[in-house]
Amino acid sequence: MLAVSCKKEKDPLAIPTQYDGSTYQANTTTQYGVRSQMDALVTEIKKGRTSGVVLDFATLSQLYNTGTPSLKSLTTAYYAGRLEGTGNWFDELAKASGATYTPSVPSAHGGTFGGYLFDENGLEYEQLTEKGLFGAAMYHHAVSLMQGDMNSETADQVLAIFGAHPDFPNTPTAANAANPDKFLANYAARRDKNDGKGLYSQMKTNFLTLQAALKAGDDYNTERDEALSALRLNWEKVNFATVINYCHSVISKMSATNPTDSDKAASLHAYGECVGFVHGWRSIPQGFKTITDTEIDEILTLLNAPYNATPTSYKFITDPLNELPKLTQVIQKIQTRYQFSDQEIEDFKKNWVAEQGR
Repeated sequence: MLAVSCKKEKDPLAIPTQYDGSTYQANTTTQYGVRSQMDALVTEIKKGRTSGVVLDFATLSQLYNTGTPSLKSLTTAYYAGRLEGTGNWFDELAKASGATYTPSVPSAHGGTFGGYLFDENGLEYEQLTEKGLFGAAMYHHAVSLMQGDMNSETADQVLAIFGAHPDFPNTPTAANAANPDKFLANYAARRDKNDGKGLYSQMKTNFLTLQAALKAGDDYNTERDEALSALRLNWEKVNFATVINYCHSVISKMSATNPTDSDKAASLHAYGECVGFVHGWRSIPQGFKTITDTEIDEILTLLNAPYNATPTSYKFITDPLNELPKLTQVIQKIQTRYQFSDQEIEDFKKNWVAEQGR
């Protein structure tokens, strides 16, 4: 007698429309501690925006090193060295604070200009700290979680360090959401037209798929891994789409006839955000990002903020005619790397949260 056995094919993965947040709060105590540390550090640095207020290096370092885990312990070794190593950025912040700065006038240590704190070269180290740590600490932490034995608990933790919540409100506006988006999730919402197709919406689908696959068990490891891969790519796309947004902002303001000091300060601030968002991804393990460190170095050079040389950030303000084309090149490089369509590049000009009042 011939016996034949047939293996039952698995059912397609059922993906819910809502993320199960029943254990989210209990699972993410550590990540919310990190989020609080980030808030405390950035709040302290922003005090330096006020003319006459002097920042204290020891206080900044303490805030960066406090907590279990601390922000520093989650940061790539490369970026942690920039914040606290030789010629470090916390020291630059302390030296620049308390003084005033004019981009066209040589300065020993920089100071405040138009409500922002810049070093003598026109670089805003507040942005290199905050926006850089979105990649160098928060995404880096997410990557470490993804490399372990993932389960529903770690999925919640990745969601929390992204800055989102199981509600997925698609807005950072506290008046419009009980659990507004923070950190890079805030910028994902800004890049999303709220039509169900944007980067925020795609990331929500990635998280829903990931959670469903983890709950469904080992038979759905392929779906789990595909969701993780898509999640990492979209996380990265949000980061670099935001660089495009700020490049557009600088080009727009500094292409105007006779920009005011307020326009110049806002442009130098937006430019600083570009540098921070880009630089923070340098040294993220290549297996967990699409862009290469070589490409990052090329972009930083175009931004007049090379990782291995003195920045000349002020030139975007003092010589816009010759410098602004570099920002167009940055946009083109990012578009090519992530295969963004021309329409997406156009859409990235806008903060859709503000445009739609959400």
